[in-house]
Amino acid sequence: MMGAYVIGIVVMLVSMLVSWQLKSRFQKYSKTPLANGMSGAEVAQHMLQDHGISNVRVVSVAGQLTDHYNPANRTVNLSEPVYHGRNAAAVAVAAHECGHAVQHATAYSWLTMRSKLVPVVQVSSTIMPWVIMGGILMINSFPQLLVAGVVMFGLTTLFSFVTLPVEYDASNRALAWIQRRGIVTTGEYAMSADALKWAARTYVVSAIGSLATLLYYVSILMNRRD
Repeated sequence: MMGAYVIGIVVMLVSMLVSWQLKSRFQKYSKTPLANGMSGAEVAQHMLQDHGISNVRVVSVAGQLTDHYNPANRTVNLSEPVYHGRNAAAVAVAAHECGHAVQHATAYSWLTMRSKLVPVVQVSSTIMPWVIMGGILMINSFPQLLVAGVVMFGLTTLFSFVTLPVEYDASNRALAWIQRRGIVTTGEYAMSADALKWAARTYVVSAIGSLATLLYYVSILMNRRD
């Protein structure tokens, strides 16, 4: 188990660093008013309308960096600083979340795959820690339990990697749209792109950490069989 702890600590430290960079970038870019004066909510509405999407609502939610798109009730949920914000950071996040709405409307394959994995991963994540712990403790008497745990963990790792193209594509759609429609100036575009770049890196760190942990559990299983 020591190997898993080491991996966990390394991933946690890298994740903290990326998270700190992300927050610092958003704080920095939130201090520069947008030249056209539009709020994140207004940008979101314009992007949805521009893509012919009329069945998605833009709503404000509490918290910071709690922004997300909910395909179940078709809502673009923007945190209060983004919903009301009139800066490059707010524009970037609002457009990114609308990028997910566009993916949903166009049946983007990676988003469809991710949505199908959600219920399976939710169930697996609930019991997986106990199955893996029991599997390691009973590795000599009941190795099949660890096999089940590895399969469950593999599903969560797959989910992490499927999430990557979904997030990067949403950012690419957002940046292309705000540039094409002249929502931002050249300087504001650079800030928006940088903010989304650091946001995407949080998912990359999570996926790599999940893969490293999975390989560790697989190595335990393989060593048991040698």
